[in-house]
Amino acid sequence: MKADASVRVALIGDLVGSRRSASRSEVQQRLVDALAVTNEMTPSVQELAPTIADEFQGVYDDVDSALRASLVVRLALPADVDCRCGIGVGTLEFVGTAEYGHTQDGPAWWAARDAIVEAKRRESGQNKRLRSWIVVPEAEGGSADEAGVDVSVDEGLVNAFLLCRDELVSRLDARQRRLVLGVLRGTSQKDLAATEGISPSAVSQSLHRAGAFAIIGATGLVTS
Repeated sequence: MKADASVRVALIGDLVGSRRSASRSEVQQRLVDALAVTNEMTPSVQELAPTIADEFQGVYDDVDSALRASLVVRLALPADVDCRCGIGVGTLEFVGTAEYGHTQDGPAWWAARDAIVEAKRRESGQNKRLRSWIVVPEAEGGSADEAGVDVSVDEGLVNAFLLCRDELVSRLDARQRRLVLGVLRGTSQKDLAATEGISPSAVSQSLHRAGAFAIIGATGLVTS
């Protein structure tokens, strides 16, 4: 891919608490598997891929795609593994390649880094279950549109959505994660029931108790 600069949505993620795991290699493999599921379900400019240590990165054309990716990767991880995601909107430039893929620079990446730092800061305060945040930078001395950013992206609105969505997602147990992920994939409740070894009514009840239909219904609606 030749170097170019354009407005995109960058996503930086990292694993939560992975250093406490007895097997770091097993956790890394689970992350790789979850990223593969996310890439299969979410169109991207650059697919999510592990980078250094516990981090992963990807690039999307729009905020809704990045929000969906930040949801799917959490659902695809096992219940004892979690991650946080920082999302940044702005220009970025592909400047080279590395062993883990293309290397980039630009405001979208700086914003994504600021966003993941903010998510971690809030997570250590009152928002214990928050795992995602977005930053839409302004140009120095100017507005977001002067920075080449889509001004239709309401940073406050998206972050309010993330606070509520992550509260629900963080409460899901292992089975509920699998069920929500299955519904997002388009799998019928009957097929999900067969996979889980439970009745279709039990699937429906579990999804309703978890607030899963609010999570699913809100996906794709934030910036539409």
